Amino acid sequence: MTATAVHHAATFHSLAVRSIDPLTDDSVAITFDVPEPLRDDYAFTAGQHLTIRGDDDVRRSFSICTPPSSGVLRIGVKRLPGGGFSDRVVGGLQPGDRLDVMTPAGRFTVTPDPSTGKRYVAIAAGSGITPLLSIVAAVLEGEPDSFVTLIYANRTARSVMFLDEVHDLKDVHPTRLQILHVLSRETQDVELLSGRLDADRLRAILDAFVPVAEVDDWFVCGPQPMVEELRGALRDAGVERVHTELFHADAAPRAPIAELTGTDDGAARVTIRLDGRSIDLALRPDGPSVLEAATAVRSDVPFACKGGVCGTCRAQVLEGSVAMDANYALEPEEVARGYVLTCQSHPTSARVVLDYDA
Repeated sequence: MTATAVHHAATFHSLAVRSIDPLTDDSVAITFDVPEPLRDDYAFTAGQHLTIRGDDDVRRSFSICTPPSSGVLRIGVKRLPGGGFSDRVVGGLQPGDRLDVMTPAGRFTVTPDPSTGKRYVAIAAGSGITPLLSIVAAVLEGEPDSFVTLIYANRTARSVMFLDEVHDLKDVHPTRLQILHVLSRETQDVELLSGRLDADRLRAILDAFVPVAEVDDWFVCGPQPMVEELRGALRDAGVERVHTELFHADAAPRAPIAELTGTDDGAARVTIRLDGRSIDLALRPDGPSVLEAATAVRSDVPFACKGGVCGTCRAQVLEGSVAMDANYALEPEEVARGYVLTCQSHPTSARVVLDYDA
């Protein structure tokens, strides 16, 4: 596998499981075998994820936890209460089993620049460590003059995923990686690091350990309430470059959209471009999302979470306009360039052209 991700349309392939390694009582790491003809397709950028299609035909996304240079395609899976897929994976998956795995996607990424020296802060809660482990490893390896602080929140020391891998990075880069473990249900020697990682605790930790004004980029990954609270605290502290990724987002209310004028039936004419082919749809603003309408006529339209979180369904608006119900995946500069999440988008003009290939 090469270290540089190549842009391909999101496609599923059946991959064999090479190994399943226990991490904690309720989580495992899964490593896939990638055959030589597919190595370019599965090249990835640090921070990207894989979407796996389960036996129930539901798609679930899991972040890649290795740096691109490793040539290893590995994800972390945590068992969720009532989670049909994670229960099966954590309890019953065997080496040699095959899973339908989409090619890597996601925009919660970093591309290291060997000529730069920057300061990064990565904040992870629980399984939020998976993309950040890849990002931190890639930065430390690819930017010899950069420094990283990792703030890693868990309930107890026993529940820490990838603990050995995190501390292996510290052993390799002792002067350029600072690790702060925050445990909510276990007392530590440093009182500041004992308790839930909320806005007040984050502010205190930064005051004690991190020169905020010197930090170039911030990465935060975890459950939605925590990410939103910590992002708000960082914004209050004057921080601008905050990249976030959520495990899952609550369903957002529909964006208010006025009826369309200039159409016979109140429906927009929407053209979808994907893999060099176009399809035309008639879609009302109060109807299903662009993604739902598109998947009804083309099975290869890329998507994963349908919650505005993963960014897999990103497309660029070339003509007309849409409104998004929610956006947890696109950076402001992407939105400024006309990119939208089609799972959250509804037409607001009589004519809309969207390009998945852009």
